[in-house]
Amino acid sequence: MQKSKPIIGYLIDYLDFLEIERGLSVKTQENYSRFLNKFFNWLSDNNLDKLKPEKLNDKHIWKYRIFLSRHIDQRTKATLKKSTQNYYLIALRSLLDFFVEKKVSSLSPTSIKLAKDKLQREVKFLKLEQLEKLLLSPNMSTAIGLRDRAILETLFSTGLRVAELVALNREQIKIPKIANEIELSITGKGGKVRTVYFSARATKALKKYLDKRNDIDEALFINYKPGIEKNNAERRLTVKSIENIVKKYIKICGLPIASTPHTLRHSFATDLLAQGVDLRMVQEFLGHQNIATTQIYTHVTNKQLKDIHRKVHGGRKMKE
Repeated sequence: MQKSKPIIGYLIDYLDFLEIERGLSVKTQENYSRFLNKFFNWLSDNNLDKLKPEKLNDKHIWKYRIFLSRHIDQRTKATLKKSTQNYYLIALRSLLDFFVEKKVSSLSPTSIKLAKDKLQREVKFLKLEQLEKLLLSPNMSTAIGLRDRAILETLFSTGLRVAELVALNREQIKIPKIANEIELSITGKGGKVRTVYFSARATKALKKYLDKRNDIDEALFINYKPGIEKNNAERRLTVKSIENIVKKYIKICGLPIASTPHTLRHSFATDLLAQGVDLRMVQEFLGHQNIATTQIYTHVTNKQLKDIHRKVHGGRKMKE
């Protein structure tokens, strides 16, 4: 373990870490700095500005959480929302992650528990039977239907963010003659590079779509609006276009959920977790910088596990 200094003295090293090793944008670094300075100011106000990482304990964290819970926002004149409190706690957890990376002795990042928000927006996802209905809804006898089927299959197979999907170019998709699955390296938020995987059915849908393309546009997914090619207009679909496409087929299927492309990303993640994939692996699939972001899906799978336990566990059949 390297010799430590007061916690407050690590801010510059931490921000350098976010830039160099995590590849976060300047704006994101500024946000983390702002959230973390709340903790540093709290340390100073409580005569703890000389506190070193190894001396940080659970009592300090608890008192800081109480402070956040009761803190009055000068702008709103109200206490901080649970979601806002969590921004500060996630920043502190990230600092502890930094300590782990740099072998600075301190509390485990897992000791930072987030505030529970009863009003927190529930993660919306589609069940497999709903997904099947959605994926099969485009009319495959038309160019638009082929494109839309490829879009829906790609979103669910890869878990791509809609902006990442829109940015794809045709040259990136190399479909081998024999292999029926493909993988692709993409650059996501914060310049984070990850590999995404196209299932056999997603690959098949892409091949059918691309085989019917007779244009030279570089974009993978293009607009078929009448006259757009003659006017030399931008043919790459926009984020809004993809959102409208998903909304269109949700309506056609009569599904009860007000879904967006991100709903398919949620469905991708919850399906992986339901199949027993480790949370850290799901984090990699999604390209999340912080595991805390991925943890929003655990309450969904926890509910599924509870239902399965109630339904199949043998203990309920034993005599009392």
